[in-house]
Amino acid sequence: MMVSGSNSRSQNSPLLKIAAAISLLLITVSPAFAQYYLRGEVKDEKQNTLSNAKILLHSTRYVYYSGSSGSFGILSTRQNDSVTISLEGYQPVGVRLEAGKYQTIVLKMLYSSANLQRNRLVSFTRNMHPEDRNKRTITGETYSSLVENDFVSAKKYPETGCAIHTDKASYSNIRRFLGMNTQVPPDAVRIEELLNYFSFDYTPPPADSIFGFKSYLSDCPWNTQSRLLFLHASARKIDPDKIPPTNLVFLVDVSGSMDMPNRLPLLKSAFKLLVDNLREKDTVSIVVYGSTVGVWLTPTSGIEKDKIRRSIEELYPGGSTPGESGIRTAYRLAKSQYIKGGNNRVILATDGDFNVGQTSEEELEKMITQHQQSGIYLTCLGVGMGNYKDSKLEILAKKGNGNFAYLDNEKEAEKVLVKELTQTLYTVADDAFLNVWLNPAVIKEYRLIGFDNKVNALADSLSEVEGGEVGSGHSLLAMFELVPLSQSFDWGYAKDGLAKVFLSYKLPNDSVRRVTGYTAPVAYTEFMELPECYRFATSVSMFAGLLKNSPYMRNINWNDAAIMADESHNPQDAIQKEFISMIAKAKKIYGNKKKKKQSE
Repeated sequence: MMVSGSNSRSQNSPLLKIAAAISLLLITVSPAFAQYYLRGEVKDEKQNTLSNAKILLHSTRYVYYSGSSGSFGILSTRQNDSVTISLEGYQPVGVRLEAGKYQTIVLKMLYSSANLQRNRLVSFTRNMHPEDRNKRTITGETYSSLVENDFVSAKKYPETGCAIHTDKASYSNIRRFLGMNTQVPPDAVRIEELLNYFSFDYTPPPADSIFGFKSYLSDCPWNTQSRLLFLHASARKIDPDKIPPTNLVFLVDVSGSMDMPNRLPLLKSAFKLLVDNLREKDTVSIVVYGSTVGVWLTPTSGIEKDKIRRSIEELYPGGSTPGESGIRTAYRLAKSQYIKGGNNRVILATDGDFNVGQTSEEELEKMITQHQQSGIYLTCLGVGMGNYKDSKLEILAKKGNGNFAYLDNEKEAEKVLVKELTQTLYTVADDAFLNVWLNPAVIKEYRLIGFDNKVNALADSLSEVEGGEVGSGHSLLAMFELVPLSQSFDWGYAKDGLAKVFLSYKLPNDSVRRVTGYTAPVAYTEFMELPECYRFATSVSMFAGLLKNSPYMRNINWNDAAIMADESHNPQDAIQKEFISMIAKAKKIYGNKKKKKQSE
């Protein structure tokens, strides 16, 4: 009885009653706190994985993102939950996810983005099919393999075209190779970028125009049977008092590979030079990627120069190179500070050696294309040697509606970011390209000098000419080598002129395409009577052709290029004087190589 009585008292104790109540409560409410795992992956229509897709969970309104492999995993209190998945350049999609079931969600690309992802040509002549070649890798550096433009029949293919852009990276990169007493990879030589480096005879366009034109027809120094046609277009200069406010995001590679004097320290010097030109209405932010990815300097007015300089000076290198994450972070920040009608731009500074996340040129091209319609430009500044990825930075700049420069020293940084600041950062025309009709009544054959295409773009039947960004006051010089139908200079019977030029472009932040035209007259000028700058430009083309070992330049040598440059250069122009010294270095490097082969 005592045992029985004891049990009875135990069952009625306050502690047991509380425990029973808690158990009942847990049984009642536990379903509300159950956690389910919703899993899946995001792909495009070609079954390529899509990273960083935005996933909105409807039950909580929380936002998640797909990982680098396109996959995701979300904890939910519901066994079934709905989400909306979106990504720039793709149609958003709403789906219902079920716990325990791995689902693949396919996003369809918007038509405009599908168009943008096609391979783009620098120049285009119909039905040209060059042989396939591979991308070149030189001691860890990568360059897109180029196919030099060949002669084509003017009667069969009278129309050709080329993109206009302000890129100048090839010139300073060549200077770096020659400064190290080494030969230049042929695919690192982009002739149009060498010509861009100089400001040839800038002439302001008419007051009511964005572009002005002029042309010259003369002899060809490397082929007596040919003629040279110079087509010169000058872009309007922005009035300094009317330069719009600027939203700049410095995206700085601070990975371990940047820990060299000609990399991060050089970039820090470059950015501090740029800070001197900032105004109160300008905004600057800094995003870094390396051992971490994040916002180093929150948006700051350009008037706070000391604060910006301190942030730049405190940058330090270390870690891997998650370039993809850095680019995405920079674009998000630029969008958050977007200035309508202003100059919104990300400036990526790196050696281009991405090794975390999306690293291939195809993946990076696809990613940057998604931001192309955002109204945010991308300027790429390349530095370094040995693992410098020229091909990646070139793709990013062109797909990001921007420009591309290579900084080999502090003087070049000052040229790009101080002396030519408006050309580098302020755009007067977007998606600009030339379409040129060459008169078959007087021209037998022609070839465009420079503007050489990448192999993969030529192999793609859907390729289109990719227009470029034109900076304030840019002076473009396009050169054609022509083979006339007659060696006589009496071409006056060609009533349609020598060539008709149509320049197509859009104004910044405008979707309307505009076209301006020019007719090049059949007017011959003796080569020695040309303005000196055009003869100097010819020496630049000869120099580039020799570096590339062009089959079209086999009748000339380094002495020919040096003499022409010396006779036509402006003694007051330090850049032109430096070019003459570069020819001398190249002659020594390439001449020594030839002698060595002969002795063997």
